[in-house]
Amino acid sequence: MANRGRTWAVTLGAVGVATMLGLGRAPAVAEPPPAEWKLVWSDEFDGTAIDAAKWDFDTGNGFYNYDAKQWMAGWGNDERQYYTRDPDNAFVEGGHLHLRAIKESLHGCGFTSARLKSRKKGGAELFAKTYGKFEFRAKLPTGQGVWPALWMLPQADKYGTWASSGEIDILEARGQHPTKVLGTLHFGSRWPANAEASTTYELPDKGTIADFHVYGLEWEPGEIRWTVDGKLVGTRNSWWSTSKLAGDRGVAPEAEADLNPWPAPFDQPFYLVMNLAVGGKFLGDPDKTTPFPAEMLVDYVRVSDKVGGYGAAKPRGPGKLPFDKR
Repeated sequence: MANRGRTWAVTLGAVGVATMLGLGRAPAVAEPPPAEWKLVWSDEFDGTAIDAAKWDFDTGNGFYNYDAKQWMAGWGNDERQYYTRDPDNAFVEGGHLHLRAIKESLHGCGFTSARLKSRKKGGAELFAKTYGKFEFRAKLPTGQGVWPALWMLPQADKYGTWASSGEIDILEARGQHPTKVLGTLHFGSRWPANAEASTTYELPDKGTIADFHVYGLEWEPGEIRWTVDGKLVGTRNSWWSTSKLAGDRGVAPEAEADLNPWPAPFDQPFYLVMNLAVGGKFLGDPDKTTPFPAEMLVDYVRVSDKVGGYGAAKPRGPGKLPFDKR
């Protein structure tokens, strides 16, 4: 996804990159995992509270970037919300997780909202996984400047800070385009030499993000596949990672020797993130037509393992590397 307040602001196509995936529509009831996948972790949100053994919160309106030695306001994207732990912004009710963006002032921000993650502040692990099938059944808000997302970040910056250690965006949407969804990989070098591969998909049959859809990702060594409602909609099997720096800034690799071993960076544990952002550079700010509160409902999150294991990484697929002159 666009970097949505990750570790740096979104820098699109800073290094040459090939194209990628797509996405589709939802059944009323989610199908169980196919026979080749076995459920290993889930949250069905059937209780009365957010499970603290599975989820923690990011709070505030930004973070301190120790490499740049500066505060990144608006999560690096000029986002307008202040994330809280308040039950008005995040709660479980009626078998769903509710993430709610409210138009109200807090600490200099015009909106409050929530961002959940399967990782404790400071890095203590709640849930992170290398490879598997990840599914979210969710209903998303619409309206100018509303930005729901379901995504994954590395448990540790094994190859360096964003985006050299990667980011996997299973689903994000611009509320003003309710028939379209977006899936993205972020990879490459540390900012500003980061790269991405992304595709927007229009939901068929007049479907919208306001309907429930099952947004899925199948991640194996050397290949990542996106699904919607159980249907394969995109595959990516080419990316790269380098830890090469010039001072504190990322730079493009100049030869194979500068690359981290394939399939880096997508060969390490990633944790889950669910959030509802407001405004910023990715989609623009809300206007007077935007309905608030805006609410994202998540029916379940399910993670499965491939029966029989994953085997060796598939070879890198076609895709131009930064130093490839062909």
